[in-house]
Amino acid sequence: RSLVGSEMCKETAIRAYGRMELASLYSPELTDIAAYRKMKKWILLCPGLLQRLYDLGYQPNCRSFTPLEVRVIIDALGEP
Repeated sequence: RSLVGSEMCKETAIRAYGRMELASLYSPELTDIAAYRKMKKWILLCPGLLQRLYDLGYQPNCRSFTPLEVRVIIDALGEP
């Protein structure tokens, strides 16, 4: 499943995603937890991304991303 070319990829249609749900879109071949760990590593390695998420109110223990956080992640990592 991909966001590319779908209604979800339009800025007005971005919705909140569970962290493992979003991670699974990026790495569908992995288990949910492995996909999340991989996405978390990408977030840490992408310059400025974690700080941008913190600026939006991101909390590492939160189990979901807000629509705005999802937009920032997609802008930084590309569409899954």
